[in-house]
Amino acid sequence: MDNATQKQREARSDIHNSQTPVLCQSCEARHKGICGVLSSGQLVELSKHTTKSSYVSDTEIIAVGQPILRHSNIMRGVVKLSKLMADGRQQIVGLQFAPDFLGRPFAKETVLTAQAATDVKVCSFSSRILDRMIEETPELEHRLHEQALRELDEARDWLLTLGRKTAQEKLASFFYLIATHFDPEAEPAGASAVLEIPLKRVDIADFLGLTAETVSRQIAKLRFSGLVTFHNNNRAFQVPNLKKLKMACE
Repeated sequence: MDNATQKQREARSDIHNSQTPVLCQSCEARHKGICGVLSSGQLVELSKHTTKSSYVSDTEIIAVGQPILRHSNIMRGVVKLSKLMADGRQQIVGLQFAPDFLGRPFAKETVLTAQAATDVKVCSFSSRILDRMIEETPELEHRLHEQALRELDEARDWLLTLGRKTAQEKLASFFYLIATHFDPEAEPAGASAVLEIPLKRVDIADFLGLTAETVSRQIAKLRFSGLVTFHNNNRAFQVPNLKKLKMACE
């Protein structure tokens, strides 16, 4: 057994010990989420203020301009973040996946709309309890800081995608993004998994700065090249070779 596997098993053993709340024991998402830095006692306290909610696809989870009273961990599914312009036009500015933290700590009001791109399950808790645990646990603040920096890096990468890549490279980048952020509860994981396409064609076009017609043409080219195979009337996909798809992104 290699060191990485041993450490992973030790971490899972620690997370799933008898002192951990049942609510948390069944949550695979928390292995890599913010709750992974909390002690069993803190998880017990957090579970007293926690609720699980499910949202069907296209349901609004967070509305723009609302006071921030609760935060959430994404347990399953994909959430799309959108920015609304004054004239009603909307732009998808990001996607979040399990086990991402949904919300903005320390902010008073939401500035983005969060909508379920697929069926989504979240675990929510009050901002008040989160603020208290951040004060008690520096590792929690560090984990939130890490996610914020990761999202910043991903946003910069996506600026490059939108500004410099060809249409074909953009579509390859989109499917690579989904394939490398698979649901942590999915088995088997990675390139061998059949994954749901979380956005409709018109939303993919919006996200990539393309027309819906161009998206359809480029998807056909990806299918013909064998880089991506499609299932369920093009509502799901599979990546035979993740390395080749990554090369096609550039």
